[in-house]
Amino acid sequence: MPNQPIEGIRAQILNLEMKLRTWHRNNEARQLLAAVRGFGVITATALVGTIEDATQFHSGRQLVSWLGLVPRQYSSGGKERLDRISKRGNVYLRKLLVHGARTALTWSRRKKETRSQWLDALLARRPTDVVLIAKANKTARTLWAMLSRDEAFETSHRAIA
Repeated sequence: MPNQPIEGIRAQILNLEMKLRTWHRNNEARQLLAAVRGFGVITATALVGTIEDATQFHSGRQLVSWLGLVPRQYSSGGKERLDRISKRGNVYLRKLLVHGARTALTWSRRKKETRSQWLDALLARRPTDVVLIAKANKTARTLWAMLSRDEAFETSHRAIA
């Protein structure tokens, strides 16, 4: 492997990408997930390949906890204390979701798109890294709902005020 020329390695990468895209095109669940902003082919195939059946989690919260996108809790005597995110769980999927959230946020800032009121309010009062984890958490819950119900992603849903 170390003696291979760079062109041979590039050819292997292109071959793997072509296989990944073919695998992605032939699976309905991966195509449903690719419609979410900041969530592409690699993340969709990784999530569906790792989870296989979303109904094994009873809720989106269980999936997010399994990924390690929740704060560590130190609670006793009825007083809840939340710390940093636990970072326990699937490191690779968590990293992909956070990078996808970063990409979506950067893209919306660059294109001056209107973001959700939830995201704008969170950006106004929290640091960007905290917002990225919250966005990744919300995206994972959305993805769980899509996979468990076999529904397509719709941006037209609005929260009730």
